[in-house]
Amino acid sequence: MSDESQHWAPRDPSGAAAAPGSHPGEPPGNSGKNRKGRKDRKNSRERRTGWRRAIPTWRMTLGTVLGLALLLGAGVFAAYRLIDIPAANAAATAQSNVYLYRDGSVIARDGDVNREKVKLSQVPPTVRQAVLAAEDRDFYSDDRAVDVKAMVRAGWNTVTGKGKQGGSTITQQYVKNYYLGQERTVLRKAKEAIIAVKLNREETKDQIFEGYLNTSYFGRNAYGIQAAAQAYYGKNVEELTTAEGAYLASLLNAPSAYDVVAHPGNRPAAQRRWDYVLDGMVKEDWLDAAERATTDFPTPGEAKPSTGLSGQRGYIVQAVEDYLDRRGILDEKTLATGGYRITTTLDKPKQDAFVKAVDANVMSRTSAERKADRNVRVGGASIVPATGEVVALYGGIDYTKQYVSNATRRDYQVGSVFKPFVLTSAVVNDSTTQDGERITPNTVYDGDNKRMVVGVQGPTDYAPANEDDVDYGDITVRTATDKSVNSVYAQMAQDVGPGKVRDTAVALGIPTDTPDLTASPSIALGPANASVLDMAEAYATLADHGRHGRHVLVGKVTKDGAEIQLPERTTDQAVSREAADTTTAVLRSVVEGGTGAAAQAVGRPAAGKTGTAEEDRAAWFAGYTPDLATVVAVMGQNPDTGAQTPLYGAFGLPRVNGGGAPAETWAAYTEAALRSSPAQEFELETAPGSDEEDEPRPDESPDGSTDPSSSSEPATTPSGATESNPAGSSPPTSGTDTGGTDGTDGTDGTGGADGGTNDTAGDGG
Repeated sequence: MSDESQHWAPRDPSGAAAAPGSHPGEPPGNSGKNRKGRKDRKNSRERRTGWRRAIPTWRMTLGTVLGLALLLGAGVFAAYRLIDIPAANAAATAQSNVYLYRDGSVIARDGDVNREKVKLSQVPPTVRQAVLAAEDRDFYSDDRAVDVKAMVRAGWNTVTGKGKQGGSTITQQYVKNYYLGQERTVLRKAKEAIIAVKLNREETKDQIFEGYLNTSYFGRNAYGIQAAAQAYYGKNVEELTTAEGAYLASLLNAPSAYDVVAHPGNRPAAQRRWDYVLDGMVKEDWLDAAERATTDFPTPGEAKPSTGLSGQRGYIVQAVEDYLDRRGILDEKTLATGGYRITTTLDKPKQDAFVKAVDANVMSRTSAERKADRNVRVGGASIVPATGEVVALYGGIDYTKQYVSNATRRDYQVGSVFKPFVLTSAVVNDSTTQDGERITPNTVYDGDNKRMVVGVQGPTDYAPANEDDVDYGDITVRTATDKSVNSVYAQMAQDVGPGKVRDTAVALGIPTDTPDLTASPSIALGPANASVLDMAEAYATLADHGRHGRHVLVGKVTKDGAEIQLPERTTDQAVSREAADTTTAVLRSVVEGGTGAAAQAVGRPAAGKTGTAEEDRAAWFAGYTPDLATVVAVMGQNPDTGAQTPLYGAFGLPRVNGGGAPAETWAAYTEAALRSSPAQEFELETAPGSDEEDEPRPDESPDGSTDPSSSSEPATTPSGATESNPAGSSPPTSGTDTGGTDGTDGTDGTGGADGGTNDTAGDGG
């Protein structure tokens, strides 16, 4: 067979000839039809000409979509791997320190950001549910951290300029508040979503919700649910009702618009939003329908001005910060980190009463026309003897005008309010006079003006002047206390021992580092520069029968809901009860008929002592009832230079004494502070020989003869000046109230006993 025969077509076994036009391999009878179909399809593709060619086919569209989805998925995956959860932004973590009265009302905040973090457990369940009903009802049941639909809608509206669009989950909102910011960009929304997903895997729902409640803005400069509770309802978050919680939850949607106090016209809109929240709670079975039906709209209180540091606030904050630092509770740097909630022992009604008493008895008496009145300053402190709690503190007219607190400063002499410590020390130490007689309130001393102080080795060259150079002759310690006789107390300090007097003062509560607390006979006349608060603590010790414990200004400190441990107050019997009570008995006499008679206006048993610093630069009254010890000082200070100035001419008076404005302020404050409390009697256990009936009559000397130098005139005039300085007399020109400095006494003595320096001393009170 030839090679050519191999290329012949196989013969049809049936012997039928191939149909005309057919091709080898085509099924019989179908060749024409198939060729026609292929031709039609080809012609159809060829008809896509012109603009139609620009329209992609479904294959192209599907391919493009799949490609973009792949790229998007790769981008999201890469972003998820590259974007980490960032550190919190500074604004989200910033907190102010909040200072509170003992009843929880706010005194002041010391930061720009009004935020107090609280734990989720502190927020009532219904308040939490109200927030969920308002913002994200599926927060706990839905594992998704991102609402994709809402996010796309928000992103689209941002791109197209349609404004802000809500709908994010609580997790997303928390991420925005805590980690990112409030800018409205697509990039921020994308980062928000990625961080939210990651955060949802790393933190519990409770942790996220707690963070959200502490970072959300509620209007009225309130960041966080606790600050909002205070801003709108003046209460802590724990005390919020369901209705109030629903209103605060409503504010999250539009804080300013839904503040019905700031914008009364928006009340209908706020009411609708509030209804939406409560109805949502009912729908979620978080609130009983019957309770919902009886719930009234809780109109919030008036917006209060920012509690800055004006008025007394700054002085209180300053005192509290110093207290926390000195007691080793919180140092300055730690406190500056913010977020501390400090509850003081200050009683708001008593604090207000102190301010009112100062205004009525001091500031209202000043006049812009009198130059001396420009220099008037006032300091005050009040302590509960049994607990040591400081319940009122007056630092000055206004912290923003005068930064130094007159309640805690230690640069003014205390004057004759120091004298009771000499008597206390005499009883404590069983001291005797130079003649060997035991010192009691009935001991007789020579009260002549400029009498030389005598020591065991003879004259000391220290001869202090009495106020207005008055000679009193032989008088008892009790009378010398009533009239605040310098010559008697300087000699008594020498008899007791200046060092022992100093020790007694420290035991009662005067700090050991008090300036000019020098152990010399002049210590009795008050050259020491103790603060008003120091003196109040010491007098509280006398009121508590000699038991001393350091004063307490802070009752509780918390941060982020956790309580910080405070040192426990301890007390000890600093001086014997009979020593303290003997002093109290004598100080009662000062109020009943001595230089402190103005304090009788308190209308209940009281003890106290007046005092005036050198050159009348300060006038004091320190006194107490059995249940409250308070000290008031009126000081002179040039407002321009800060220099201490005499009070001559202030209030239109020639002099300002402790028995005047200070005693009157003390009485007005104490009466108001204790008005709701029953009067208490002093329960005293005095030292032997201290009873008043044992004292010689004023018109008799110790041997029974008539004493012509005694005086039965009233101790004070209506102006409050002492009887030795009646109203209208001229200011002293020499030797009336100085005890001498640098070894001189200002009169005729040089040098002091025991080698001590004769510090500048106060006058007779």
